[in-house]
Amino acid sequence: MCDVHISYKLVRFLTAKGFEAFHVNSLEDKWHTKDREICRFADANGLIVITKDEDFRNSFFLQHTPRKLIRILLGNISNDTLISLFDKHLPLIQELVENERFYLEMGDAINVYNFQQ
Repeated sequence: MCDVHISYKLVRFLTAKGFEAFHVNSLEDKWHTKDREICRFADANGLIVITKDEDFRNSFFLQHTPRKLIRILLGNISNDTLISLFDKHLPLIQELVENERFYLEMGDAINVYNFQQ
């Protein structure tokens, strides 16, 4: 589930790679969807939330939702750079998908917080 500031191009890239991918704008309230509703939808459907928003990070650690989170820490980057970043780290993401709960930060460095329950 790509958050509002994530490009549709990433959704198409992930879909082409065999992932089930959605953009928040595919939800009923589109970009007006509250973060807690995005988390609820993602958790109920086993989706990873992909975002640039620090609020999701805080929610992950404090409220344990969303259960699966990828946060992009590179600010305003081109869509091609974003897709290249995901393409480079796709094997790691594929490993994490099976986990019950994880947080992945993608920036100049890659940080993974993996929680087995």
